[in-house]
This record gives sequence, structure tokens and C-alpha cells, in this order.
Amino acid sequence: MTAMQEPTFLILTALASGPKHGYGVTQEVAELSEGTVTLRAGTLYGALDRLVEQELITVDRQEVVDGRLRRYYRLTDAGAGQLAERARRLRKNAEAAESRLRARPSWGLGRTADSSGAPA
Repeated sequence: MTAMQEPTFLILTALASGPKHGYGVTQEVAELSEGTVTLRAGTLYGALDRLVEQELITVDRQEVVDGRLRRYYRLTDAGAGQLAERARRLRKNAEAAESRLRARPSWGLGRTADSSGAPA
């Protein structure tokens, strides 16, 4: 699989807790991302179709509600494996960033280092 984009990661994460229909996925993605990722219907259903084709999710069931078809999706074992691997890589990268930030010299407010690394 190519690099997993944030919306895909969040869609798989939303489905990790159990089957959801499209609107439920949209709501959970917004909650997980603290409102920074908003999935429009076209984007969501295009992503869901792609994830079904990649066998990372599958259609769990369908029902008719108010005359409209509501399709529920669930995470497959392959999707759970991809999600777990991506979460592991993100955690490793976040730990590396935090470690480097802790080791970062404190130059004071508004001060930068010159090319030698000494405070300007």
C-alpha cells in the first residue's frame, strides 16, 4: 500500500470500533481530528469505495431508512493490520520529534541561531 493519507487513517480508525454508515464515519472522523478533517460526501464515498476495492474495509450490511439505502462498513483484518502498522509508524515518528524538541537548545524569545549554531 502507498503512504496512507490522514483522511484514510481516520476513516479506518473510525471503523476500528465497529461498523458504521457513511454519516457515522464522517461524524467520528470530525471528532477524532478535533474538527480539522471534514469529509464531504463525494470525498467520503470515493474513499470508502477505494478502501473496499483494496479490501481494507467491507460492506457489513445495508438497510433502507426513509426510502434511502444506508450502507454500513466495517474494518477487515487486512485493514486492521494496515491501521496498526501506520499507528506504529506515526507513534515512532512522534516520539522522535518529541525527543528532538526536548533536546533543542533554548535561545530565548525572538532569538535565532547564526550559521555556527550560536545565539544571534
